[in-house]
Amino acid sequence: MSPKSTPSGRPVSIEEILAHQSPEDLWLVVDDIVYDLSEFAPEHPGGVEILLRHAGHDATAAYAEVHSPSLIRNSLPESRKIGILDTSTVTEEWARPPPTMEKPPSKARGTKPSLDSLINAHDFRLAARESYTPKAWAFLSSAATDCFTMEWNSSRYNDIALRPRVLRDVSSVDLRTSMLGHRVTRPIFIAPTSMGKLFHPEGERELGRGAQSLGIPQCVSTSCSYPLPEVMDAVEETKDVDGGNVPVFFQLYVDKDRRKSEALLRLVKERGVKAIFVTIDCPVIGKREADERLKADEGMKLPMSGMTAQNDKKGGSLGRIMGRFIDASFNWDDVAWLRKAAPGLPIVLKGIQTAMDAVKAMEIGVDAIYITNHGGRSVDTAPATILVLLELQKFCPQIFDKMEVYIDGGITRGTDIFKALCLGAKAVGLGRGFLYALNYGQEGIEHFVNILTDELETTMQQCGVSGLDQLHPGLLNTGAIDHLVPGSEEHPYAKWSRRSKL
Repeated sequence: MSPKSTPSGRPVSIEEILAHQSPEDLWLVVDDIVYDLSEFAPEHPGGVEILLRHAGHDATAAYAEVHSPSLIRNSLPESRKIGILDTSTVTEEWARPPPTMEKPPSKARGTKPSLDSLINAHDFRLAARESYTPKAWAFLSSAATDCFTMEWNSSRYNDIALRPRVLRDVSSVDLRTSMLGHRVTRPIFIAPTSMGKLFHPEGERELGRGAQSLGIPQCVSTSCSYPLPEVMDAVEETKDVDGGNVPVFFQLYVDKDRRKSEALLRLVKERGVKAIFVTIDCPVIGKREADERLKADEGMKLPMSGMTAQNDKKGGSLGRIMGRFIDASFNWDDVAWLRKAAPGLPIVLKGIQTAMDAVKAMEIGVDAIYITNHGGRSVDTAPATILVLLELQKFCPQIFDKMEVYIDGGITRGTDIFKALCLGAKAVGLGRGFLYALNYGQEGIEHFVNILTDELETTMQQCGVSGLDQLHPGLLNTGAIDHLVPGSEEHPYAKWSRRSKL
């Protein structure tokens, strides 16, 4: 908010601000605007103590760590905005952070290496592990219980061998493709991820800028750190290589209060989002033990879901706590409601993990399916996503002609992307990888994607293909994992009958 847009626009000196430092009379400064939080303080989700720590002073830095810029502007009534900080009265002593903020910061556990020293996706992960806060790293790297599915997502790709073809003209490679009718520069998109401000001050806004500069789609999550309009503003200020904008998609967690989801979907459509990716593999949040072990910052609030971080007897998992609003009753019949709530927007079911559900999705006429297990974060020992893609090829290959198929999970190399595309995926999403790259801002995002692009191009050339339309399953040997693909919907020999509840 500019000074002219404040209620009175009057300058407020630090002497006047310092006179209001009690729970009953509490002023502080955020982005040079002086706010009266006296009435709000007892209701502050993070407790009144954090507000008192900054009472009478500038709280901008502490506020920006966990909140989007617009939250305080939009949440407080105009009457609570006192005026503008008179910067001519600011002293060095007043500007100094409160004593509790001067302790050695826990934010960085090490110095991250220079961006130009990173030559693969694994390097980005190592840099993030050394430089993200312990809580940010726990949230990002954690998976459900014993983390088998997360590990399988990656390791199963290594069990698929390539079958290179030679003496082909591969002097140039074309990676251009489309998603839901929108042209993109390569078959990669930014998968929906939560709480981007844990990793970069601009969070999902910076991801959006990187996506636009690269010409790839971004899928914005309901659990985004910023309100959707602020992400879209950042997207629209950055043009792709052709001077336009590549599509932005929206990932929806259906709210228990459907009216909230309906209002959010109206906003999504107004701001030009091109498709809805509704999450179906997460009716409840999985147990992510590394995240549970570290306390959450109770001042954190997500603008679109309205959820506030808390700690309880189970721990401090941001995923579990922030996911309390998700409607576990959402089912196949509710897809009709979703179509009505988002008229004209393509529907993508995000979370397909069996051929049976892929066929059901095709039968109800959704536009695409997204094979994912939430990066192994929902339920442990669910199948690796590449095995699900093989299962679809085995039991329902017709779906690839009826709708687009996307996949994520464990993708760290260009060879992984190549294998997924050969087995019928239209595009691949990456989640954790982009949050590792966010460590370096837009430049890091671009470097990360360019590394994967180079690896994909090299793999294609080494296998004798120059375009995505030439990729096919015959370029792969999946014999090492074919026995892991189910033979039918039923168990091969175990029999069962429905038991009484008593």
